[in-house]
Amino acid sequence: MRKKPIEYIVKPNLGSAQCCLLSPLWLACCAAALPAASLAAPVSYEEVITVAAPTDTPLTTITNPKAPRQPIPASDGADLLKTIPGFAQIRNGGSNGDPVLRGMFGSRLNILTNGGALYGGCGSRMDAPTSYISPSNFNLLSVLKGPQTVLWGPMAPAGTILFEHQKPSFNQPSLQGEAHLLFGSHGRIDQNVDATLGSQEGYLRINGGKSRASDYRDGNSDPVPGYWNKWNAEATLGWTPDNDSLAELTLGGSDGEARYAGRGMDGSQFLRSSSTLRLEKRNIGKYLDSLTWLAYYNHADHIMDNYQLRQPLNGMKMSGHVDRETLGTRLTSNWQWQAGQLAAGFDIQNSTHRKNSAVDGWLKDAQYQQSGLFAEWRTESGSQGNVVAGARVDKIQANDFRRDHQTRSDLLKGGFSRYEYRAADLPLMSYVALGYTERFPDYWELFSGRSGNPDLNTLRNEKTTQLDIGTQYRTTELEVWLSAYVGQVDDYILFDYRTPTSQARNIKARTVGGELGGAYHLNEHWKSEASLAYNRGYNMTESEPLPQMPPLDARLSLSYHNADWSSALLWRLVSAQHRVAVGQGNVVGQDLSASPGFGVLSWNADYTFSKHIRLSAGIDNLLNKQYSEHLNMAGNKNFSFAGTSRIAEPGRTLWGSLHVTF
Repeated sequence: MRKKPIEYIVKPNLGSAQCCLLSPLWLACCAAALPAASLAAPVSYEEVITVAAPTDTPLTTITNPKAPRQPIPASDGADLLKTIPGFAQIRNGGSNGDPVLRGMFGSRLNILTNGGALYGGCGSRMDAPTSYISPSNFNLLSVLKGPQTVLWGPMAPAGTILFEHQKPSFNQPSLQGEAHLLFGSHGRIDQNVDATLGSQEGYLRINGGKSRASDYRDGNSDPVPGYWNKWNAEATLGWTPDNDSLAELTLGGSDGEARYAGRGMDGSQFLRSSSTLRLEKRNIGKYLDSLTWLAYYNHADHIMDNYQLRQPLNGMKMSGHVDRETLGTRLTSNWQWQAGQLAAGFDIQNSTHRKNSAVDGWLKDAQYQQSGLFAEWRTESGSQGNVVAGARVDKIQANDFRRDHQTRSDLLKGGFSRYEYRAADLPLMSYVALGYTERFPDYWELFSGRSGNPDLNTLRNEKTTQLDIGTQYRTTELEVWLSAYVGQVDDYILFDYRTPTSQARNIKARTVGGELGGAYHLNEHWKSEASLAYNRGYNMTESEPLPQMPPLDARLSLSYHNADWSSALLWRLVSAQHRVAVGQGNVVGQDLSASPGFGVLSWNADYTFSKHIRLSAGIDNLLNKQYSEHLNMAGNKNFSFAGTSRIAEPGRTLWGSLHVTF
């Protein structure tokens, strides 16, 4: 009997997918046409997600980005990730914040879309990679915490995040899809559509959408700059000559603009173009089970200025134009023996950064080249245990074209081992894992003006050793899960802003924390849920706290469900953060001061008219609480904010959405 190749993780039932829509008129047409259309399988809607929990192990969270959730549906990838316990976001008002997992930021997180890497171009990460991600484009989000996989590029100490779309399945020629229309306070309007026409021989999937919002008002009714306007579109052509073969080509693009309360300039262009080619062959032979080859191209073209979306201070106009082109390929083979399964292969990536000036035009300033070999093995250990282990080696070279063509090249090593145990007489799963990874300094740490380093060899590679443990107990009535970690980071890269010229330097650090959650079905209709995330960091070199660590974050939910409708209350409680290192942080943010705690209550409800039409509504920040997140950009004087003030979050926000499947 064949076992599952370890490249392919457990996939959830995606029947609860949210719908997308481009116009109210089209929605009416779709609804009217439903009885006569060739329909997909009936959709079984789930309740609005308020507390995201792991679906496979406490180490892995798998969810559907389109599933309805609270707060108001996400505007970008970072907005979506912050709904998962363990994640936070460096906020700057409105959209395009930067995700943080377990207090780790930037390239300590490995973020891939459809298997490919996309990087922004701004030297201070105004266009973080997640700002180019529209959650409505994907129907599968997988988060693997810690350095516990080698399959998806250089190992990331914080974790690996995969945004993917699943291959559709057709028994006969048909059209299937979903549509979504959302209206909310502060001028929020989302319109999305996702439609697939296919048969057993292949398919054509087209999806796209628009999202916009105006400046918002905080809990004191004061205006906060947060306007954004975005669009995205993608087309995928797939050919399935048989059940074991796939050839798939995806072409996509997006653009937008965003105003920032916490920056000296705004983003007036976030132009993205992407293409991916995937070839798969399964059930090849007795030992070689499958081969997957992926090639991708991602290009980010970003313009920032201080005059298109705001009035420049003292009439002095400033602008910048940068781009980053990333090409990569990956070949993965999956092997099966009686003793276990092996996934092995190689990946290559080339990423080039350029700046455009009125005098010199486009000039290449930085280039990264990476090539790696990896192998990951899974085998049974007795009747109830599994052992998973992996190793990889990467050669990374950075070229600096600004400073006499400096070059730096390093060989990086990484690996992990994990033991998973499932009790025979209890619905209990536990694991213990140890991982080690070396991280090459990224573009923002080597080339950004904020790093203040004139030489490519100033910063040493980060070296992280992390122990992860976890357990999960699951019955029909009760689910409890725990995920915890402790890590030692040698040569941790820290940004210091306490001198007139900011400087990135290496220190020795230690991190500890974890996530705890559970759900209990009180009866047939009522369910309670809770989650808790805690992170703590130490700067061991200077005997002080590690900066930019999110405070203790708890979420409590009580929900009611019956056949046609559901409703839930979500109470988010965040403690004060007194462990700070003022003036230290990362390329985006720094600790400004200690921050007070807060509690925010939200409510949502939804009603299912039929198996194809569903209406949802909610009120975020129901009590109109005035509060700010600890991880935050300093206010900008262009908008009369003090340079040490945090950006306030939106006050009471009402929203409603309509979902249709066809």
